[in-house]
Amino acid sequence: MGGTWGTAARVLVVEDETAIRESVVEALEDAGLRALGRGDGEGLEELLDGFRPDLVVLDVMLPGRDGFRLLGVVRERSDAGLVLLTARDALADRLHGLDGGADDYVVKPFLLAELVSRVRAVLRRRGRVPTAMTVGDLVVDDEAGTATRGGAVLELTATELRLLRYLVEQRGRTVTKNQILTQVWGYDAYDPNLVEVHVSALRRKLEAHGPRVVHTVRGLGYALRPVAGESA
Repeated sequence: MGGTWGTAARVLVVEDETAIRESVVEALEDAGLRALGRGDGEGLEELLDGFRPDLVVLDVMLPGRDGFRLLGVVRERSDAGLVLLTARDALADRLHGLDGGADDYVVKPFLLAELVSRVRAVLRRRGRVPTAMTVGDLVVDDEAGTATRGGAVLELTATELRLLRYLVEQRGRTVTKNQILTQVWGYDAYDPNLVEVHVSALRRKLEAHGPRVVHTVRGLGYALRPVAGESA
């Protein structure tokens, strides 16, 4: 999957547990980022120079050089953002990571939606993802926590705003209910009717100010598309 923008932010995921690494990479790509996964810190220096990540998600408990040692490598060779990912939840470990230059610290087990949100927050602070996204007359402003259509403020719940932001990030693409569940609620095995209920409520609020932009793709999921004649 490609990023939503032609110059999508690049995220390097260094995690030795295959299932976790692949899930994180997929979730980041679903969020419109360009992600690359690695199982250890072997060749990290070359990856930093070649892939040139905007952010590194780094597991602390790695074979060979652990995450704390690799954190130093990242800070010496790159100005990338850095989110530590670990089962360690002791305050001393958190402080060690933050004092070493990490931007954030996520403790396992975690929800994919939370990790993606933390990653995007660090990238926003570094100016690598837009704080406001526009599709036609629809504007979603992450920093302000607002959405407007045709200049009218949409009265959305926190969940509806997250759902709309995700659909806008994926504009023009069809996303499945499971993808939405993972990105908006953080679950990959949950009642898909939950998605239908919230999409229906979001549509009503959007369509109070203009024609339909959130479309059902029968048998697949949903897609947000600009109204004909409007820019994406």
